[in-house]
Amino acid sequence: MPTMVRMKTFREERGALTVFEKDVPFAIKRVFYTYGVPVGTVRGGHGHKKTSIGLVAAAGACTVSGSTRDGAPWSFRLDDPEYCLVLEPGNWHQMLFHLRGTVLLCLASEDFDPEDYFYDRPSESK
Repeated sequence: MPTMVRMKTFREERGALTVFEKDVPFAIKRVFYTYGVPVGTVRGGHGHKKTSIGLVAAAGACTVSGSTRDGAPWSFRLDDPEYCLVLEPGNWHQMLFHLRGTVLLCLASEDFDPEDYFYDRPSESK
């Protein structure tokens, strides 16, 4: 099941600084971000076989929903850059963008590998 991690954040009158050090449970090998996505658009629709992912709404808001390997559904709203949603391998996920100007930051434990992706959403086991 995905988990929400509160990142170490330093706040003062000049603003806030959030640090990604040892708070995510994996070594970060790749960083990318998605932006310019029209409101109401769904992105993602896949999972990873071996890659762990950390997702942060650096600006704006989106809902990340999906299912675990055994098909159990889950959903999280990301709208605070102090929080990182951690997805372990096997979690199928999609992101619904709610606000214009949303920037979704992604931290990945592995380099890009097209063989690491799966697209069929797991169904709930009975």
